[in-house]
Formats: sequence, structure tokens, C-alpha cells
Amino acid sequence: MKYLLVALSMIVSMCLFMFKRAFENNLVTHEVKLNNQKKYNPVNMLFISDIHRRSVSEKWLMSLPETDIAVIGGDITEKGVSYEKVRKNAALIASNKKTYFVFGNNDEEVDKTLLTDILENEGITVLENESVKCHLNEGLVIAGVGDINYQKDDIKKTMADIHDEDVILLSHDPRITKKLNQITNASNIKLILSGHTHGGQIRFFGFGPYQKGRMERKPQYAHLISNGFGTTLLPLRLGAKSEVHLIRIV
Repeated sequence: MKYLLVALSMIVSMCLFMFKRAFENNLVTHEVKLNNQKKYNPVNMLFISDIHRRSVSEKWLMSLPETDIAVIGGDITEKGVSYEKVRKNAALIASNKKTYFVFGNNDEEVDKTLLTDILENEGITVLENESVKCHLNEGLVIAGVGDINYQKDDIKKTMADIHDEDVILLSHDPRITKKLNQITNASNIKLILSGHTHGGQIRFFGFGPYQKGRMERKPQYAHLISNGFGTTLLPLRLGAKSEVHLIRIV
């Protein structure tokens, strides 16, 4: 009986620890040089992905360094989350800055038309297999591809209007890199921003269902895969801390 109580106590303590970790606010900073042949005005970008059921802290968000652009990398919601919570989160993220959004697999499972209306009413540009010019730098484009899991991704359409521009590609699912061979202008892509994996969310002894979030530096591009801000299924994290990213682009 004694050993059972000790075991139960350890399990409860571990669950409380993982619950606390799931609601942390962690900022990770990166610097990315897009093109050695071009000089850009520096851009400070906020990247947040996989909010799911979490509420963004206004106090914490306002304490972060000022940014020029925000990117929401999908899964801003999921089934059962109120649209008012989505609106509040979107409004906080988009406050006083140009903001872009791409759909994730959980966004596909709610009323997508209503979700789009909410985001656009907050001044957020929704990108689904399309691209827009970055207002801060001529020759720089922000492109967003649809969700892979629901076969909404069309990388050819997304990149169709890209010629000599450098591209920041938004894709909720990091597996978009496996489809870059479908396009002839893949070399234009200099930075890819993804989430979806939650870094495995719960990792024991360094092992989890997915790799931890990371910045991968490839010869042609950099690929940031975020652990994400929220959680799925259970509000627990272990070995894969929640993340929001500040990216300085030069």
C-alpha cells in the first residue's frame, strides 16, 4: 500500500508538472539572412502556431519586442473552441501589425467560412495557395499553402506568380518540403515556417511521436518547425516546451 501511494504521488506530481509546462509562455529568437545577393530592410516577425484551446496572454504579448509582421501558422482553433476566443486571440496577435494566416488541419474541422470572416475582420490576411508582396521590402513575397492533411495544398498554384522574388513560405505541415520538387521555382523559397507536430508534445527520455521543433538550415532555405503554442488532446507537455518565435529577417 505504501509503495502504491508513493507511485500515485509521483504520477500526480508528474501530471501537474506537465500541465504547468503546457501553459508556459516561451519566446525563441532567430535571425535569418534571406539572400546573400540582396540587401533587405530588416524585418522583425512574430510567428505563432498551434494555439488550439489556449488563450494568448495580452500582458505577455505586449511585453515582447515590437514586431513589423505577425504570422499565424495554422490551428488557431479546433472543435469545441468558442469563436469569441478565436477572435480575441486573433485581435491580440494582429494588433498594430500586418498579420498573415494559413489553415491547419484543425482549422479545416470547424466552420472555415466563419473562421475566415473572423480573421479578416481583424485585418488578418488569409493565404490559401496564394501569395502577396511584402509591404516592407520590394522583391519579397509571403506565400501560404493550404493544409496537406486535407489535401488542400497546391504548391504550384501558390508559387505560380513568383518570378524573381524571394519567398517566405507558410505551411502548417512541415512535410511541404517533400513537394518542392513539383515546382520549377523552388529556389525562390528562402524561409519556410511550419508547426503541426508540437515537437512531439510529450517526450520520454528524448523520444516522442515527432522530432522536437527546430530551425533547419538547408543550402537553399531555412525551415523553422515550431513546437507550437498550445496542445492537442491533453493540456500536457514534457520535453517539448511551448514556443512563440521572434524572427529577425535581414
